[in-house]
Amino acid sequence: MTTAAHLRTTALTHPGATADGTAYAVAGTVFAALDGDGRAVLRLPAAEAASMAAQEPAAQATGEGVRVDLAGIGGQALNHWVRRAWIAAAPPDLAARATAAAAAAAGEVGDLPKAIGRPATRALAEAGVTTLAQAAAMSDAELAALHGVGPKAVRILREAAGG
Repeated sequence: MTTAAHLRTTALTHPGATADGTAYAVAGTVFAALDGDGRAVLRLPAAEAASMAAQEPAAQATGEGVRVDLAGIGGQALNHWVRRAWIAAAPPDLAARATAAAAAAAGEVGDLPKAIGRPATRALAEAGVTTLAQAAAMSDAELAALHGVGPKAVRILREAAGG
């Protein structure tokens, strides 16, 4: 079971996502929102909308994507479908970078140290940070604001960059 707060948190974790009340957009295109009945509306391509409706009993395909009763869907499933809606709405270069980042393995992105771990590696790659020099140019607060980059990863990045 999820809530409107979960939808908001999930939607805003994606790069470039913004909120206008209860509507969430990327590059000016709404990818998720709450309707007047408190259901989530996810703007998915028709094939993905049909797939979600087939997999999730709380979801109903519509002409604009899918409406889903938040009380009837688990958090991981909502996270997945919100991400799919974000990818469909994001500019192609941003969507491609985020998709590639999802497969990023620690120690395999630029010269980022393996010790920062997979979540931090993915978060940095999704933000377009693939080198120690790029990470060093960011403040500790900017690094920590990336979902997946914790205090340990910040410390390791600073040590690896010589600072």
